[in-house]
Amino acid sequence: MTAYGPADGVWDVLGDRTRRTILELLAERPCAVGELAEQLPVSRPAVSQHLKVLKETGLVHDETVGTRRIYRLDPAVVRALRDQLDTFWNRALANYEIAIDHSAEEET
Repeated sequence: MTAYGPADGVWDVLGDRTRRTILELLAERPCAVGELAEQLPVSRPAVSQHLKVLKETGLVHDETVGTRRIYRLDPAVVRALRDQLDTFWNRALANYEIAIDHSAEEET
């Protein structure tokens, strides 16, 4: 098991703007650290540290291609996050609908 998981601290990890930007870039295409660093206002070592945290969550994984490590999103973990968001919003909307119905009943 990783240090984090979708049910644990992954949402905390995503609270960091640089990590979210890295995920957005990786959603476009797999990239090496240097390619990511060129597009971010942080150093290459800082990008590596962010990637390490993202890798621990399972959000990204890497593979060695020649002398470079290429990072990419893990679609299964991203789907799990999406499922969590969908569940959250469906519950919120259902509760909102109940509150509106209850309010309308009180007015009559």
